[in-house]
Formats: sequence, structure tokens, C-alpha cells
Amino acid sequence: MLTVALRTLRTRWAGFTGSFVALCLGVALLTVTGLALASSATAPERRPERFAAAPVVVKSQDTLRVPTPIGDRTARLAHPRPLPAATVTALRKLGPVVEDRSFPVRGGPAGLVGHPWSTAAFAPYDLTAGRAPRTADEVALTGDPSRLGRRLRTDRGTVRVVGTLTPRGFENAVDPLRGFENAVFFTDTRAARLAPAVHQLVVTADPAAVRRTVGGSARVLTGDARRLADADPGRDSEALTAMNALFGTAGGVTAFVSVFVVASTFAFAVAQRRREFALLRTTGATPGQIRRTVLAEALTVGALASAAGCALGSHLAPRLAARVADEGLAPAWFTIGDHTWPYHAAFWTGLLVALAGATAASWRAGRTAPTAALREDSGRITPGRLLCGTALLLTAAVTLVLTLTGDPGDLLHRKTYISRPMLLITAAALLAPLVLRPLTRLLTCLPTTVGMLVRANTATGVRRTAARAAPVLVTVALAGSLLGTTATLNRAKAAEAGDRTTAAFVLTPPPGTGFDDATLRRLRAVPGTDISPTSSTAVHVLEDGVALVRSEGRAATPAALAATTRLPLTAGRVSDLDDDSIIVNGEWRRHRVGERVRVWLGDGTPRTLRIAAVLTTGTGDNGVYVTPRNAPGAAIDRIDVALRDGADPAAVATALDRAAGPGRVLTREAWLRATHPETNRTTRLGLLLVLGIALLYTGISVANTMVMGTSDRARDLAVLRLAGATRWQVLRLAGAEALTVVAAGALLGLAVAAVNLAGLTGALALLSVRPALAFPWQALGTTATACALLAVASAVVPTALALRRRPATLAGLRE
Repeated sequence: MLTVALRTLRTRWAGFTGSFVALCLGVALLTVTGLALASSATAPERRPERFAAAPVVVKSQDTLRVPTPIGDRTARLAHPRPLPAATVTALRKLGPVVEDRSFPVRGGPAGLVGHPWSTAAFAPYDLTAGRAPRTADEVALTGDPSRLGRRLRTDRGTVRVVGTLTPRGFENAVDPLRGFENAVFFTDTRAARLAPAVHQLVVTADPAAVRRTVGGSARVLTGDARRLADADPGRDSEALTAMNALFGTAGGVTAFVSVFVVASTFAFAVAQRRREFALLRTTGATPGQIRRTVLAEALTVGALASAAGCALGSHLAPRLAARVADEGLAPAWFTIGDHTWPYHAAFWTGLLVALAGATAASWRAGRTAPTAALREDSGRITPGRLLCGTALLLTAAVTLVLTLTGDPGDLLHRKTYISRPMLLITAAALLAPLVLRPLTRLLTCLPTTVGMLVRANTATGVRRTAARAAPVLVTVALAGSLLGTTATLNRAKAAEAGDRTTAAFVLTPPPGTGFDDATLRRLRAVPGTDISPTSSTAVHVLEDGVALVRSEGRAATPAALAATTRLPLTAGRVSDLDDDSIIVNGEWRRHRVGERVRVWLGDGTPRTLRIAAVLTTGTGDNGVYVTPRNAPGAAIDRIDVALRDGADPAAVATALDRAAGPGRVLTREAWLRATHPETNRTTRLGLLLVLGIALLYTGISVANTMVMGTSDRARDLAVLRLAGATRWQVLRLAGAEALTVVAAGALLGLAVAAVNLAGLTGALALLSVRPALAFPWQALGTTATACALLAVASAVVPTALALRRRPATLAGLRE
């Protein structure tokens, strides 16, 4: 059987090219994914940056620890408390203490972060030009020495650059002069006025003595643990997690589409070779021998393609690692390590995919009867295909109903809306022959000769039509489902924000800052307005005694909040909110008005609060509400302004602009446009990668099946030429048939996407969100157009090459 398989591959190499390329690319991507995951798992911990030369760093407690029966549960605090003054005083008795402060500075180079000058020695920074700042209006900057002597206008006042610095040990950074941050150093006195609170400091003393002194009031960091005092210490692990999710999703989609393409290609190849198998049966071949022949072909193609894919992946992995690091999807230091298991996993997965894709085709080939050589293929759907398609369709329907009735919010999660459509897509592809015949007849209902021939060809060759339409169905359905889901969710979140916001104006401070008391007094003095200052905060609750759940929230005064915001409540009233209560949403385990819940506030303070009102679950943006007293340390980052009767909006806008200082004053409509929800960068790149993989495989499958189908119809083309059809008419027929198949596949894919989005809108309705269905028509049109162009080219070019021969020769007749 292996000899027969090798000879078949040699004579029918064009038919197996698509499977080879699809498997090769799939294994290459799986190799890259495996190498990236293995390298991220063994990635080194990031070393300290700002405090690389500091002996001991004392950092205020920024972690909440809650004991549970299965161990302590931890979470990051939203508002860590400053270091107690008594602790700082006690540490000064042990040795020199340098207080650290960090605050954003707007103006000058982008992303400036302010620090006191005395902390520059701990990075350590080298003064490359100029001198240290001595007065309140002098600063030292990291970066280009040419800035020396310039004056900068910032939100912290106008300052003069008297020195420039370069950090040691960052020669390989993106900007070696700047290093890991864009820092501006003020005098210690000026920095203390700009940021009075102290959350961390450096102590030159014995670490053991420092630990005894601080006790449990702060964290003592030494060695590599000093990185926890840097800005955003978890950014590397978060980037690696996002990268792993991106590559994991890509690997899953690759495996799914690879099986789909290989199975479709082998099924089409077996259907084309039906008469060949029937003749083998006539000469004495058993069904088992036929099956083993097909599986041997798949094994050979799979082994060669998997080996080539591993080699290709080993070359692509380092380049991809450099690219994702440059794009900020991975830490700048991320590289591919020396690992072997990803190659084994990718190779054997590719081989398994090839065998899995050919198994169903081999059983169909083994059932070929000897008399099949004497009759045409009926093209009816096989019982096994009908059974599998029906089972998958019922599974998709039942799981959707169960999710809608049990946990509709699960449909809004990224893992769910990426994986769930694949079940329905597979079912639709398996059952496509049931609807392709009437659908193609509808698409070719024009009373023309070409339309009649296309209608006859697609109706009689249903199996061939299904094989060509399947990859188009997969791509259009994925594009419609994934992009449509994200667009629908964004539109639903925007509708929620619009329904909640009733204020005429919304004020926001510069990023990273908040409104101070003086600004609030000026804003309250603006006539004809009611203002509602709110702060971002968070609370934690222990559910089921073991799960510490964080809920984002806002701190607001109840009366002002009710005047500027319309909260989507299911029970209770906003006016019932007070310092002893909280407003929760329907996702909380306990969410009945009047119940008391134990929570931990943003600074870790435990409180037992009464539930004053309950919000709808919504899309997940309906957080909790507390009073400002229950959000200690939270800065005011938004002010809603409502107009009183008779107030002039233009005059109020002018007065607010004067009183807000550096803050932005936006109308309600402008604020809604500025904060319109957008898909985050990692998710967007992940979706584009998934769709790119699907489109690539679609191109491979469409081109392969079109070429195979054209070569198999050489005699049909010859008969048309002998019957009087011109060369141009035959080419038009081939192109029209390809367009009809693509249109049928696109319509089926659109139907699948519509069903998926209908389930999403049902979930949104159950979550009390106004559904706003959004179809990505532009992306769908682009995808369908690309498939159509590729299909027409793959059908017309082989047909034109075949028509170069004489019709009699093409038909196998003597001239």
C-alpha cells in the first residue's frame, strides 16, 4: 500500500499540494507558538531599575491579604496608604533615609515622571552634562544633552533644565540615553510640595534591623525584590500573559482550520478518485486496502509537511519574538530560548491532524463499490456526515440555550466568543450540501446560457461545490462572528455610558492627576450648575469563603450623583447611599437590598456595609458605588456638571473652562465620543491574527480545490468546445461558477455569523443592556472580495491552460 501511495502522490501531486502547504504552515505556527510559550515560562525575572543601587527599599503595604480555609488570598490595593510618620521617624534612627516620590509631569517630552533629586543616585544615574537642580525652578532631565539650558512649560510650573542624566546598565534599551523612564528630577523640597505623601523610601541600614523596625506596617525589599518598588512592577508578567493568550488562541485556530482544510481536501480527492477506487475493487482490492492506501498517502504528506513546518518555524520564531517585543506585546528583553519539546509537539500534532483529516475520507473510499465505475456520483450527503453535522448543530444550540438561561454574561468573555463559533461553523460546513443545491439555483436564476450551465454544474457536482464553498464559509463566519461580537459589545457599552450620563458637561483632569480642593471650590462657585465630583476606587469581597473578588467602583456624594447620573437600578434608590452602605451589581453573590456584606476598601480597610441599591449586571462596566469616606486616598478624576433651569450653556462652559485650570471641559456628546469603547490593542491584534490565519488557509484551500476541480473536468471543457462554445465563453463559465460558489459560501458564513450574533444580543437583553447589533460589513465585503478574486483566478487560469490543447485531444479522442 505504501508503494501505491507513493506512486499516487507522484502522479497526483497537484491534488495534495494544498494539504501539504496547509499542514506546513500550521506546523510552523504551532512550532513558533510552542517556542514562545516555552521561552515565556522560563523567562528571567526583571531586575531592579530605579533602585538598582539602593541598599534597602521600604514600601508601604500595597497588597491585601485575606485568610481563607484554603490559604491566604491576595490582591493589589487600589489606594495603598502612605508610610506611617512613626515608621519613618523610627527608620531615621537606623541610618540615612531618602524619601521617594513619583508624580506625572505634563509638558515637555512625553511621559515625564517627576522625582526628588536625591533618588537619582539609586538607579544609578550619571550626570552627563550640567549640574544638579538647586532651586525650585530648576530640573535635571534624562535623555539628550542638547536640552541643557532650555526652559519647559509644564503643569508643575515653568522650569529650566540645568542638567541631563543617563542611567547605567541600559545600553541595550530602545533609547539608551533615556533608559527605562523619561524622568525629570526636582529639588527634594520642591518634590515634597508637589507630592506630599510618601509611599516608599530608601534606608541605608542593616536589612534585619529595618524589618524589626517596620514590623507589618510596610514591606522591606532587598536584592531582586527591589524591582517591586519600580513603576508598574507587574508589566512584564502581564505582557507575557497577554502574549501567551495571543499565541495560544492562534495555535487553537490553526489546529482547527488545519483539520478542516485537510479533511476537505482529502474528501474532495477521494470523491474525484471514486472511479479509480472502483476499478481497484474490481481487480480484487479489499476495502481495508483502499483505506490503508488513503491513510498512507495522508501519513506521507503529513510527515513531509510536518518536518518542513518545524524547519520553517525554527527560522520564524526569533523574527516573531523580535517583532512582538518591538510592538510592545512582550518585554523588550524577550527572546526565543533553546527548547526541543515544541518541535516534537508540533511535528506529532501535524501528523495527527493529517491522519484525522483523512480518516473519514478513507472510510468513504473503502465503501466504494466495484460498480461505481459505471455510474455517476449522486452527490448525496453521506449518513456519517449528516449524523455528525446534526449532532454538532444540536450541541451548539443546547449549549447556547443553557448559557443564556444559566450565565448569559459568559458569552461576553473573549475566550467564549472566540471558541464558541467554531462549533456552529463546523456543523454548517458539514450540513452545507443540504442547502447548496437550492441556494446555487437561486443565485443562478438568470435566464442566460451561462447561468443555466452554472446551475447545472453546481447542482450535479454538489460534493465539488461543497468542498469549494467550505473554506469561504469558515472565513466569512469567523470574520462576522469575531469582529461583529467586538463591535456589538463596544456599541452596547457606549449605549450604557450614554444612558447613565445625564450631565451637560464632564470635566477630567490631566492623565495621572486629580482635581485639588482649590479647583473644586472654583467650580462650585460657577453659577447655574450642580457638580458631582467622583473618584475611581475599588472594593474587594470574599465570595464562598475562598474567592477574593475585586470590583471596580466610584466614590460619589449621593445627592450630587442622582442629579447628574441615571444609574440602571433593579432595586433600591441612589439617595439611600450613605457612609454605612454600598451600591452593588447583580453579579455579586449577595445582592439584596438591606443585606450586609463584608468588604475591604481600596486602602485595605475592612468594613461591613449595607446594600442600598442594586445595579443591573450589564456588560461588566456597572461597578459599585460608595461615598467618599469609604474611598480614602482616591483622587477626584471626574466631575459631572448639570445645568439648572435658565442657565446659559455657553456662559457656563466658559466659566467652567476658566475654573478647571489644566482640566478638560467636554460637553456630554464630546465626552461620550472621546470615551467611546474600543477593542484593546492585544485583543484587536489577536483577532486580526486569527482572521489572517483563516484567510490564508482559505486561500490555500480555494486555490487547491479550484485547480483540482478544473483538471478533473477536462473532458467537460472539451465537450463544450466541440459543441461550439468559444474559448471566451468557456472562461466566462469557469469564472461565473467560481463566483457562484464563493457567493454561496459567503451567504452561509453570513448566516452562521448572524446566528452567533443573535445569541450575543439575547445575552445582552438578559443582562438588561439595550442590544445594538453591529455587522462588520466592510470586513465581510473585503473578505468575500478577496475570496472571489482568488477563486476566479484559480478557476480561470487552469481552464485557460487546459484550453490551449485541441478539443479532440482534450476529450481523449483521435483527430
